[in-house]
Amino acid sequence: MKEIRTEDAVGHILCHDITQIIKDKKKGVLFKKGHIVREEDIPALLSVGKEHLYVWEKKEGILHENQGAQILYEICAGEHMHGTDVSEGKIELVADCDGLLKIRRDALVNVNSLGEMMIASRHGDFPVKKGDKIAGTRIIPLVIEEEKMERAKAAAGKEPIFSILPFRSKKTGIITTGSEVQKGLIQDAFTPVLREKLAEYPGEVIGQTLPGDDRKQITADILRFIDMGADMVICSGGMSVDPDDRTPGAIKDTGAEIVSYGAPVLPGAMLLLAYYNKDGRRIPVLGLPGCVMYAKRTVFDLILPRIMADDPVKPEEIASLGEGGLCLNCAACTFPNCGFGK
Repeated sequence: MKEIRTEDAVGHILCHDITQIIKDKKKGVLFKKGHIVREEDIPALLSVGKEHLYVWEKKEGILHENQGAQILYEICAGEHMHGTDVSEGKIELVADCDGLLKIRRDALVNVNSLGEMMIASRHGDFPVKKGDKIAGTRIIPLVIEEEKMERAKAAAGKEPIFSILPFRSKKTGIITTGSEVQKGLIQDAFTPVLREKLAEYPGEVIGQTLPGDDRKQITADILRFIDMGADMVICSGGMSVDPDDRTPGAIKDTGAEIVSYGAPVLPGAMLLLAYYNKDGRRIPVLGLPGCVMYAKRTVFDLILPRIMADDPVKPEEIASLGEGGLCLNCAACTFPNCGFGK
């Protein structure tokens, strides 16, 4: 620190808070520690009796916290997001569209492991809406060596840490299995749930079939929806090991690539996810267990956002859902603001 005349302090960084007291009206901070003094600040500083200030000495290779936050923001920000104005050494990232938040988790850990700087975010692989806060960045001290920020750039790598994949409008075909539904013995309670969940995303349902438990017919219906231009096919029910449950075999018979039959998630352990390749497109084909019909949140809520953003799901990613894969069925559901799927 050094003492300097207030009139000469423009461009310098305050080392302490400046308090303003107005009798019977105000007692509070006029300028906070870390504030960069501007020309228009001088009269206000003089009015509170500050003819001299303690400021940080400018040194080559030393950056102010605002400069550090800007560098961290540049490391973080990908497409479809913007940064707020710097405030108290912090910049926040805000979503510019509805989509799926993706995080390069190794890069995030690498930067946060350097010390004297931080990036805090919401969970990745979950939906965000336009205007949502994604993350916040700042350095911990008031000033930091420029060399450390160069290390942060290297630790993050060449790609942004955060990106948003916009949701795509998709045509969906629904295949409701079960002879009891086909014969009208029970009401179809599955399809209304699916339509409600799909309505949260852009797209349309292009049709529904009721093939009962006929394995060949289920296969034929899947292929027919794909020929109709479906971007996704959902088979509801018939996913257990019961001999009358034919959906897994029917999906396999299409020639689709099976990513996973089973998921470490409750509710939703009997999920089947496959991709059918047609004309260079990978069309998701899902077999959904019956729990999707009656449970508030299931594995379908974890997988659907990724499918709607054209984010391919890998077997190891489904396996990783085990930690956080137990829904606690809370009386008041706060998903996604809970631990399910995280």
